[in-house]
Amino acid sequence: MEKKIKYWIEISDYDLETAEAMLNSKRYLYVGFMCHQAIEKVFKAFFVKQKSETAPYSHSLSYLAKQGDFYNLFSEEQKSFIDLLEPLNIEARYPSHKERLL
Repeated sequence: MEKKIKYWIEISDYDLETAEAMLNSKRYLYVGFMCHQAIEKVFKAFFVKQKSETAPYSHSLSYLAKQGDFYNLFSEEQKSFIDLLEPLNIEARYPSHKERLL
């Protein structure tokens, strides 16, 4: 399991670095997308650590946190932030409301 945890953390770090690069280039929609990706992967790492099993195949941050039994550890502000990031996973890929999101 340690290998899987390390894997998720390494690609989460990479995604966060990518988010920073997108921020510097003012590609704000993709900043949100990459932040979602980074958090998703660190949630999967924590899930594996908590449960000693493979993380679910899901992009839903709240679902991953709930399945990993750590959602209730978040403050209301953190839960709201997760809810704010959630749609960016899809909208960045298929931006039907790009102007509104930006």
